[in-house]
Amino acid sequence: MKADAPPYITIAEASRLIAARKLSPVELTQSLLARIARLDPELNAFITVTEAQALAAARSAERAMRARRRRPLLGIPVGYKDIFDTAGVRTTANSRILAENVPNRDAAVVGRLQVAGTIMMGKLATHEFAIGGPGLDLPWPPARNPWDPRRFTGGSSSGPGAAVAAGFCLGALGSDTGGSIRLPAAYCGIAGLKPSPGLISRRGMIPVAPSLDTAGPMAWTAEDCAILLDAVAGYDPDDPVSAPAPKVSYARAIQAPVRGLRVGVVRHFYERDVPVAPEVLKMMGSALAVLNDLGCRVEEAHLPSVQEYNAVGRVLITAEAYALHEGTLKARLSDYSRAFRIRVLPGALLRAADYIAAQRQRAELVSATQRAFDQFDLLISAASTGAAPMLTEVRADEGLLRPFLTTPANVAGLAALVVCGGKNAAGLPLGLQIMGPAWSDMLVLRLGHHFERAAGTRSERPML
Repeated sequence: MKADAPPYITIAEASRLIAARKLSPVELTQSLLARIARLDPELNAFITVTEAQALAAARSAERAMRARRRRPLLGIPVGYKDIFDTAGVRTTANSRILAENVPNRDAAVVGRLQVAGTIMMGKLATHEFAIGGPGLDLPWPPARNPWDPRRFTGGSSSGPGAAVAAGFCLGALGSDTGGSIRLPAAYCGIAGLKPSPGLISRRGMIPVAPSLDTAGPMAWTAEDCAILLDAVAGYDPDDPVSAPAPKVSYARAIQAPVRGLRVGVVRHFYERDVPVAPEVLKMMGSALAVLNDLGCRVEEAHLPSVQEYNAVGRVLITAEAYALHEGTLKARLSDYSRAFRIRVLPGALLRAADYIAAQRQRAELVSATQRAFDQFDLLISAASTGAAPMLTEVRADEGLLRPFLTTPANVAGLAALVVCGGKNAAGLPLGLQIMGPAWSDMLVLRLGHHFERAAGTRSERPML
């Protein structure tokens, strides 16, 4: 067996090579650990590298491989955003508050991936408690974008976005409350799925706003996200939001054709509500041409404005995050970062009436969004207003300053995927967002998979 696969191998490719005994999990893991040691000091994707655990898991995977115990994720190196509990391994949320926190139990998704035979490479960077950042006053420095280390990765799943794009691990798990998987996917040029609420357990995941939080896969391709989803999806009675999902293999289901799918383009999201850069408009035009060539029936769709979804999302996130941290904020205010304080302290001023009004408005937005799916199978939009900005240009009040194109999917409870839609003139990735009703994750991934193959956006990786 040889670990002669390139550092940018996908999960699907590595799985086939491992099954054919042409790729050694041990040698693959060793090569990635060496790559992390050599290159991560420039990118800061990791908070903790679990070298000893990774090598032990790789040896275990190699024994299973020799015994011909076939599993799609056997021997696949992955990483976890540092808000997922890992037994015996520090889980910090990039905060002084939890700097020495060592859980004694794995998060549900971590346990599921371990059973699937994956190899944990370590814990990945995040904004503080998945809301406050990026910032230079956090215990660990902000992750940097592999396409240009001067630039932002998006957040708050900043480490997973950087690590997957840089080839430090083949897949990762992030979390998404208002766009925290999909914005890093857009800026780092990878695929990231915000799943239907209840599809993936959040037990053992440090919460931001429980009414909106989701956990989801991040990888180089939609196909790789589907392979990860096969392992982590499933009912968990210990998560009050978890719900039984249809039994399906996402990795197999995405191979079905997309001809005839009714795709609605929510143009007003990115042309009028939150006007995007010309480069994004050009990318969206090219993406629509690809979808037409695939045989999709593409027409314009209309939803409430991005501002309406974001107003509801901002009240819910701020109020719930403040409620979770109120006691610690009063006792250890200065131990939180400046960005966290700016984003969360306004929750102290929100009244119960404000929160209830936001939940009522959310119900109306859910209903209005659902009506769009009477006409369309899926909806598409831009994922961001442009390519990754410079880290020095990202403001602490970013979520208050400008609405996010990703938040509507959280507020409306949709399945939403971001894939690389193309690049700008400087070679920086631009994200295409695909949205579907709850429990349409299979369909969202299917369209993303066929788009990637037809558009050819998966052929180029960042040169580090």
